[in-house]
Amino acid sequence: MIEVKNLTHVYKSKKGIFDVSFEVREGEIFGYLGPNGSGKTTTIRNMMGFVNPQEGSVKINGLDCMEHASDLQKIIGYIPGEMNMLDFMTGAEFLEFMAAMRGMKDLNRMRELVKKFELDPSGKIKKMSKGMKQKLGIIVAFMHDPEIYILDEPTSGLDPLMQNVFMELIAAEQKRGKTILMSSHIFEEVQRSCDRVGIIKEGRIVTIQDIHSLNELKTKVSIIQFGNFQDLTTVLESRFETEQVSDDTLKVKVAYPYNEFYQMLANCDVVSHDIQHISIEDLFLKYYGSQEGDLNE
Repeated sequence: MIEVKNLTHVYKSKKGIFDVSFEVREGEIFGYLGPNGSGKTTTIRNMMGFVNPQEGSVKINGLDCMEHASDLQKIIGYIPGEMNMLDFMTGAEFLEFMAAMRGMKDLNRMRELVKKFELDPSGKIKKMSKGMKQKLGIIVAFMHDPEIYILDEPTSGLDPLMQNVFMELIAAEQKRGKTILMSSHIFEEVQRSCDRVGIIKEGRIVTIQDIHSLNELKTKVSIIQFGNFQDLTTVLESRFETEQVSDDTLKVKVAYPYNEFYQMLANCDVVSHDIQHISIEDLFLKYYGSQEGDLNE
């Protein structure tokens, strides 16, 4: 549904995106993960036809995103990284204005979304908080029931309750067959909602992985307290990656499949056993290390 091929867009600062390629399949949620300054928004601006790619191409539904920008925007729900609205309007006026621009006759979906996100649209936009503006932007992006969603940091400014409401909304949209690209720097929401994730670093794609089959995410860290020193020594001297954290406790890193590890533990006197899952954040840090850029995109 979305095809990004060898996309390059470099600014005078020499920053930008370089030879970026990936695709988003019909009906999937694709997470685009990276810190501020990594190139997520630059990629999305090319997708929306706001800028011309210097090299490469972006196609949505088989159409070139620059040549057919106006046609494609009719079937895209877009949330920008920075909300720029007509501040002199009230939220209700802005929603009605956007509905009229799109030729919408039925406003029931718009009203449902206003209720779902608990937004009072009667006030002036210029007096709205960041969270209220974000809700308004979400409603505008979803109210015309588009086929494709391109969402740049969509939960920015939302409180945890509204973040959950948003996650439920995109899960429901996926069930209806919609295609969703969602950029984020929040590991939990990507891991929770996405089918695949692409990680971008300094303008270059460093990996594209299937969330559900990602071996790194099947790795677990077991923290085990033993009843005797002999059993602790047995595990310490095994082939598994271990770290002794106290006289009677080990931290053991175990990758899937886990059978051999648990068969070994079955013969040990285990006082307590806690498990820590490796998260997508650990995968992210694998590619970024400890340095996460803080430049604006």
